[in-house]
Amino acid sequence: MKNFRIGVAGFALVAAFGLAGCGGGGGSGGGTPAVKDASTLSTSDSPMGKILVDGKGRTLYLFTSDGKNSNSMKCDAKCVKEWPHMEGKPKAGAGVRSNLIATTQGSGTAQATYAGHPLYYYAGDHKAGDTKGQGIDQIWYVLDSHGNAIKKTAPEGGGNDGGNDGGGYGY
Repeated sequence: MKNFRIGVAGFALVAAFGLAGCGGGGGSGGGTPAVKDASTLSTSDSPMGKILVDGKGRTLYLFTSDGKNSNSMKCDAKCVKEWPHMEGKPKAGAGVRSNLIATTQGSGTAQATYAGHPLYYYAGDHKAGDTKGQGIDQIWYVLDSHGNAIKKTAPEGGGNDGGNDGGGYGY
């Protein structure tokens, strides 16, 4: 019986470590991967003005080379990990116009769009309010409530991490 308990405990420990390894990593700097919460789009105050966020307050970005309602980015596995799509069709929350919300075909799933821009998270943003993806390579920007790119520089501590190598996408 004692050997059985040790075997069960050992199996549980191995299973726990195995599951922990499946958590996926964030982009630069590791940490929590972007949460894909398509439940609601709203705006949130930031040092750059009101910006578009998801239902958990996570910052959303546009890729300037995407076509209107079209995900035109040639994205490899590194890129998808660094810039995951917001999936599904969200509803409009505070500060957002419902007639600007739609979807386009992302990487096999419906990708949320706002004012024609496919929406992305940045894996380097680890909590609500982070804007570390702002201005990366002068092609990734947060959006305002009208769906326009805000090209202001993010403040120290919340802005561009500067060390990004382009994220594995082609443009």
